[in-house]
Amino acid sequence: VQTPENKTTLNEKIVHYPMNYPMKVKCYVAYFITACILDFERSIALVVLTSLAVVSKAYDLVKTYHGDSITKCFIPAQRFCCGFFRVFVVAVLVLLVTWLVVDTSKRPEQLISFGGVCMFILVIFIFSAHRTEVAWRSVFWGLGLQFCIGLFVIRTEPGLTAFQWLGEQVQIFLNYTKHGSSFVFGPLVSDIFAFQALPIVIFFSSVMSVLYFLGIMQWLIIKIAWVMQITMGTSPTETLSVAGNIFVGQTEAPLLIRPYLKDMTKSEVHAVMVGGFATIAGSVMGAFISFGIDASSMISASVMAAPCALAISKLSYPETEESKFTSEENIKVACGDEQNILEAASSGASTSIGLVANIAANLIAFLAILAFINASLGWLGGLVGFPSITFEIICSYVFMPVAFMMGIPFEESFIVAELIGTKLFLNEFLAYQKLSELKSNRVNGLDEIIGDERQWISVRSEIISTFALCGFANFSSLGIVIGGLSSICPSRRADVSSLVLRALFTGTCVSLINACIAGILFVPPLDCLDVFGTSFFNTTNIDLKNCCTDLFGRYNMFLNRSFSKSNLILCCSTVNNGTISFEGSWSTVTNATLYFTNCCDLFDNAVCN
Repeated sequence: VQTPENKTTLNEKIVHYPMNYPMKVKCYVAYFITACILDFERSIALVVLTSLAVVSKAYDLVKTYHGDSITKCFIPAQRFCCGFFRVFVVAVLVLLVTWLVVDTSKRPEQLISFGGVCMFILVIFIFSAHRTEVAWRSVFWGLGLQFCIGLFVIRTEPGLTAFQWLGEQVQIFLNYTKHGSSFVFGPLVSDIFAFQALPIVIFFSSVMSVLYFLGIMQWLIIKIAWVMQITMGTSPTETLSVAGNIFVGQTEAPLLIRPYLKDMTKSEVHAVMVGGFATIAGSVMGAFISFGIDASSMISASVMAAPCALAISKLSYPETEESKFTSEENIKVACGDEQNILEAASSGASTSIGLVANIAANLIAFLAILAFINASLGWLGGLVGFPSITFEIICSYVFMPVAFMMGIPFEESFIVAELIGTKLFLNEFLAYQKLSELKSNRVNGLDEIIGDERQWISVRSEIISTFALCGFANFSSLGIVIGGLSSICPSRRADVSSLVLRALFTGTCVSLINACIAGILFVPPLDCLDVFGTSFFNTTNIDLKNCCTDLFGRYNMFLNRSFSKSNLILCCSTVNNGTISFEGSWSTVTNATLYFTNCCDLFDNAVCN
């Protein structure tokens, strides 16, 4: 993929100082080394960015000077691998099943999530437009990439740490919005949603515009698209658009391939729409993070959704035509018309005004409509003895099986089903707002059930719900997609209109499959408060051992409190002196009640909660 020749390069756009390129590199190396020596921990972000730049530059140099020779060397290996592709697929499936059996032996609820993946894929295949034309390579590679990304992010220590760090940096970055919004709105920023969350959209849009002007965004999208294209075998145009959806919205990403839309096949147009429905824009993601939604989960969900969207779109509407775009060499990414960074920042902020107004207007309209629907349902239900019926209750029963198959516990599946219904029939803003309220209730220690209503859900259910809601797939987006793509390419209006409902259904399934993958991989942190406070003699031994060991290792945290070290030693002496092998129940252990009582006294205190 190349940028237009008549556009200025990144080096031409950045202000030049009276020194040559080698001198600039030397100055930066000196600065980099100095920063790392003085405070390496504070320089981690600089190290990451520098490493990415070095790797990218090295790759470009190797590709430019030795790309053809390296490609020729790998041709025999490629042919050999193609001959054993089916064997490779079978081996991977066997390893996956073996890993699932071993990994889920202690957590059988993960098997339900795996069953959910199979169920949603089967449903898509049943309703496929051309079942005999499915390119299974694209499907398996897309799901494989999604699973590998999820495995790295959720299960490995480096991936988990990296994305948690990335999430923290995003939150710190978004907090800079307050400097602008507080100057304009004053004290209203801390209390009113419109002045708290929506300015983040403006700030993020402005920054994205600057990154586009510098060419950084195009470079990142191109690299992600390249990985998906060479593995999945999809066309450059559809892959580029879906990769762009990770960062920009469902109407902005198609602008990357605007000159080619008129000649794209119906399957490619369908894939473009599915990518828009299955992901969320970076600017809107910032608003969701400001609600209190876990940032690392939001980022992971958006990245994982891209290859899954391509895979499932090719299952729902397989390619039956000959694509005109089989090589990325003739695809050029459009650049902006801004002349400098300041103009780019201003243009991005101005462009976001329409988006912010659209979000605010939709929230006002849909909340009012929801209230009216609930009042109407209550009136109609009251006539037959069911005055408490609401839209949320209907959704909780309709989508409860869907929530359960994602891996949500049965007792929590009704409330998660409400979130899914709210997102599908209204919009994702309202759904994430409700999810943030549930999370806030849990964090603030609210009773789990008050009356007959559940006030919060488990951490695992929160994570799965975050993945399930991450996408623009709702009925209110249908008009946006039809209007956006039709304005970009009027000649494809008929095709867009005929495919948009299928794309909406497919995009919804992509988000649900994404949630199932999270359910398979996510292992919730051990709740020692619950272990010590509610399960005296029937708790699994491994949980007790982990909690006591962790508590004993952190006793210094409590020395300045009203707890004595002896309490902790009593609790954990069974672990340290080796007198108890945690193979049986604690009910058979001498003085188990005494040890437990000391631990429970510690954990019942609000300071330790």
